[in-house]
Parts: sequence; C-alpha cells; structure tokens
Amino acid sequence: MTAGLTLQDIVELALLLIAVGALSGFLAGVFGIGGGAILVPVFYECFRIAGVPLEVRMPLCVGTSLAVIIPTSIRSFQAHYERGAVDMAVLRVWWLPIVIGVIAGSVVARYAPERLFKIVFVAVAYSAAARLIFARETWKFGDDLPKGPLMRAYGFLVGILSTLMGIGGGLFSNLLMTFYGRPIHQAVATSSALAVLISIPGALGYIYAGWPAAARFPEVAALQWPVALGYVSLIGTVLVMPMSLVTAPLGVKAAHAMSKRTLETAFGCYLFIVGSRFVLSLLGGQ
Repeated sequence: MTAGLTLQDIVELALLLIAVGALSGFLAGVFGIGGGAILVPVFYECFRIAGVPLEVRMPLCVGTSLAVIIPTSIRSFQAHYERGAVDMAVLRVWWLPIVIGVIAGSVVARYAPERLFKIVFVAVAYSAAARLIFARETWKFGDDLPKGPLMRAYGFLVGILSTLMGIGGGLFSNLLMTFYGRPIHQAVATSSALAVLISIPGALGYIYAGWPAAARFPEVAALQWPVALGYVSLIGTVLVMPMSLVTAPLGVKAAHAMSKRTLETAFGCYLFIVGSRFVLSLLGGQ
C-alpha cells in the first residue's frame, strides 16, 4: 500500500489520468484551451485520494496542469499554425504583458483569494456561453480588438488569471477575441499559441513556489522528489502527457472540420459545463 492506497487503487487512478490526458489534449486542439479546465478538477480528486493536505492540494493541481499544458499547447499551436489560422499580430502585442502576468500570478499563487477568481470565472464563462450558444452578435465589446494600453492590459489579465487557475489562457483569450468580433476559428488557433506563453513560465513559477512544500510535509509522498518537483507532480505529468500529445492534433482537425456555428455552440456548451463546476465548488464552500 502507498499513502493508504491498494495496488488496485493506484492502477485505477493511473488509468483515469491517462484517459483524462486524452480528453484534455483533444479539447486543447478543438478549443485552444490547454485542457487545464479538465485537468485541475481531476488532479484535485486524485491528490485528495493520495492524501495531499488541503492547503497545498490546489497549487499542486494547478502547477501540474500547467506542466502538462506545455507540450500539448505546443503541439496544438503547430497544427493550427500550419493551417495559417494564428493571428501573429495579436501574439506580438500580447506576449510581453502575458509573461508579466504569468510571473505575477506565480508570485501570488499561494495568497490569492481563490473564491474571488472562481466568481470571476463563472461570470465570464456564463456570459460568453450565453452569447455563443444563442448567437447574439450584438453582445460584443467592439468590432475589432483595441489598440494600445487596453490591449496590453487584457494580455496581463489573461496571464495572471490563467496562471492562478491553471487553465492555459485559452478560455480568456478566446472570449476576448470573440467579444471583439474575431472569427471563432482564429480565436481558437491564436489561443493555442498563448497557452505556450503561459504554461512554460507558469510551470516554472509553481516549481519555485512549491519548493518548500516538500520540507513542510515530509510525510506526504506525493510532494517528495522524484515524485514531484515543487508544485508539479511528475507522476501526474508523465501519465497525462503522452495521450494529450496524441489527441491534440485530432482536436485541431475536428475544429477545422466544424462550421463556425457548430464550433461556437460546442465551445459555449463547454464553457457552461466548466462554469457550472465552479458554481458547485462555490456552493460547497470548497
């Protein structure tokens, strides 16, 4: 037995993580969201079963999710870029503010009021889901993305919120681009590139932030080297990553095979489901 788990429990958890890796990779390709919205709640449950203390469980989930997103988002970005769907002009404006936001998010990860970010997440996800599902084209901020300081502020916001929630940034950047009238296919493709900018420094930041955790909890095997590195679970990463790499190109292919309306509806339903998960979490006081 390990951490109170039988061999059967360990095998079942491993199979669950492999299956979730396949799903997260596919969603990364379809929606450009990195897959973190799927990974974080599953990691949370797995680490709960493994006996990871509550006070370090969520950072471990987020850090591990960001580590998994690195190769998945790179694979997804390559596939979208080959199709000429990525808006490189947006990347050139956003890359620096996003990296600054990621660094800021890594620094405050252990102190940020998680409940507040969940509320913001639900509000944004539900409003965007309603616009996408019901196709209300009048629900938008403008006819095109803004210039100057506001655009850079959006980049910083995408970086810091994505890092604190471990979702790769695709959700927020997708919403912003579609609210400013950009085609959903272009938003998805560009978001896959932003996930690369967020996941790499974000994962490194969580390794740094979680470095003292192993010393504080020497009895927790899931936090010790070589099982983990800071707030990044190496076992979770190794189990999830391979299948996510396999399925990410399949998601890209599926996205470009869908009509604009089908992709918008699918993404709207996805946002509604993810937002509902956070509502349940808030109501449960977790």
